[in-house]
Amino acid sequence: MTEPAPAKKSKAQVFGARLFSTLLLWAMVTGVFLSGSAWVFIVMMTSLALLGVREYFQMTQSGGMPSQPRWGVLISLAYLLLIGWKLGSEGHAGLNSLLGLDVAFVILAVIGGLMWQLRRAVDDKKTIIEVAVTTLGFIYVAVFFSFLIRLFFVPADHTAASGAWLVIWLVVVTKFTDMGAYITGSLIGKHKMIPHISPGKTWQGFGGGLAFAQLAGCGLFALIPDELAVLGGWGWVVGLSLLLALVAVVGDLAESVLKRSIGVKDSGNTLPGIGGVLDLIDSLCFTAPVLYFALKWMPVCSS
Repeated sequence: MTEPAPAKKSKAQVFGARLFSTLLLWAMVTGVFLSGSAWVFIVMMTSLALLGVREYFQMTQSGGMPSQPRWGVLISLAYLLLIGWKLGSEGHAGLNSLLGLDVAFVILAVIGGLMWQLRRAVDDKKTIIEVAVTTLGFIYVAVFFSFLIRLFFVPADHTAASGAWLVIWLVVVTKFTDMGAYITGSLIGKHKMIPHISPGKTWQGFGGGLAFAQLAGCGLFALIPDELAVLGGWGWVVGLSLLLALVAVVGDLAESVLKRSIGVKDSGNTLPGIGGVLDLIDSLCFTAPVLYFALKWMPVCSS
């Protein structure tokens, strides 16, 4: 007997879920202000990343995509714990040594994945697909999302408050892009953007997302310029808000590509009304590394 298709969410339900996801992330980072501890932030973000990794491999398995979930979770756990320990122990100074760690773990992910296959005979293309899908999951979730932890330590005169404000600014710009695109697209969206990937996205929604990103990024900077001094000045704020909005859209579409290719609707059901943790952090996995490198290359941060 065929199971009935799941009921389609109303626009109000979808918007409520997106708003809740934004408030949840804000609440988590705000907890750092109350605790005054960088370790609290590290633990929270590491836990989110690990949940996202687990959901990625659950998603590949449910969609029949060959992968190595045990190896993927194991190397992600080791990587995230090491990143967290170095930054928690060394603070801002620890950022300079992480690039070598990234390269080493990507190499380890590939070598380890191939060694994992030595336990059994080669099974046509499935063998190499398992290694590729596992390595993608490690980089896409664990490595990309780790830059959210690194951003917390970017301000040179680091305090828990200064790092948390920078992360909050990133979350605000990223999530306002998502909500702005949805609101504008729902109200006036007519021209489909990429219907073969995400039928609901429109060019009008895309423009609305860019506008909401500017509103969020510039608005928050106007309210607390001293706390966000690491962003430079107004020119950088406008430019970074635009760049992050574009990347947030790409990040959202990237997960749509992943889910559509595997044949699943949501990455999980960890968060009622939203889906999985991966649905919560998908765009942040793209905007966090872009903001991190932009700030590292900015003249104001080069000292």
